[in-house]
Amino acid sequence: MDTIILQRPQLEKTATSAAGVIIAICLLVFQNSFISAKDTSNLIATNPSINYLKIQTNNIESEFNKEISSKYKNSKIVEVEKGVSHVRMIRFYNNKPVRINIVELSQGVNESLSIEPSIASNTLANRTKISQMAKRENAIVAINGGYFKPQTGVPLGTLMINKKIYTGPVYDRVAMGIFDNGYDMARIQLKANVETNIGGLKIDNINQPRMLSVHTIVYTADWGENSPPSPRYGKQIVVENGKIVRTSYGSNRIPKNGFVIVGAEKNLNKIIDAKKVKLEIKINPEWENVNHIISGGPYLVKNGEIFVDMTAQKLASVGGRNPRTAIGYTKDNHLIMLTADGREGSSIGLTLMELASLMKELGCVNAMNLDGGGSTVMYVNGQVVNRPAVQGGIPLSHTLIVKKIS
Repeated sequence: MDTIILQRPQLEKTATSAAGVIIAICLLVFQNSFISAKDTSNLIATNPSINYLKIQTNNIESEFNKEISSKYKNSKIVEVEKGVSHVRMIRFYNNKPVRINIVELSQGVNESLSIEPSIASNTLANRTKISQMAKRENAIVAINGGYFKPQTGVPLGTLMINKKIYTGPVYDRVAMGIFDNGYDMARIQLKANVETNIGGLKIDNINQPRMLSVHTIVYTADWGENSPPSPRYGKQIVVENGKIVRTSYGSNRIPKNGFVIVGAEKNLNKIIDAKKVKLEIKINPEWENVNHIISGGPYLVKNGEIFVDMTAQKLASVGGRNPRTAIGYTKDNHLIMLTADGREGSSIGLTLMELASLMKELGCVNAMNLDGGGSTVMYVNGQVVNRPAVQGGIPLSHTLIVKKIS
């Protein structure tokens, strides 16, 4: 093989040519950096990473659908929306049928889904049918919510919508917190105080019917136009824009920019001369970034195990065979909403223990009972899909809805 030896002038010429090539490449790169916005959009449209994301999303949806088909064999399954399945099944208990409707959904499959409570009207002391609430909210799915006072419709238990607490807990019953990226479940305690320039006042509840005459309760405009009557030896303080504007022994109009404190006179007199008043509301556990809370009780499943604490939550009377409504969530953040019809020959209802076993079987790591009996109702795509005793379901205080957001 011949060896070629370049003379020095040839080396310089070669180096000069190489430098020219490099400069030309740099100019080409610089020129290409000024691609128009239109060209950029074309590049993005054909970007392989975008296609990969589409494939990945399709795979998640496909896996969800396969899981649903496998879990609910021999049941009628209808896709309500991407990531939302409605399942109808018949189960037998003591050789008698129970008609069950289930909605299982995944926000991981469909990020446009929003799950939140909804109240009957703009104030708490109202009731209306589930179809009216669902249509007003453009909901694709809805089930009845927690307990409520039948005479007025006021929810009995913790209710938060869009980070605003409407009502406080009753007997520290279990509630489900709804977050951007999942759910949590716990028994809720209220930690509320009225803070003033001369000291504080412990608040026992928010917008709840009175249980003890010694309780101090705050009523906001969400309650309604007027505060309820004072208890025996009670008094009321009206606060507007952070200042006490009136005190009385009877009912008061609730200001939109304030609240009314109702309690024992001896307690309220401690702050009656305050110049600045502020309501501080916290809950335990301190669920940071929680968007919504809906209450029920008792627990059905806790940390993956059947856990029915009827006595602890003062719900011992609801354990028998009845129409049922329940919610829970799985380890991969699928939400499960369930109703079981009862009190009829074609569907005898479930006991709480049977309901708990079913929710665990469906994969719930945490689950809780909601209001049942005559309240049990499920709405899917414009119609009530179960068979409540009253056609269309009785008027309700609040619901848990699923809707699509843009």
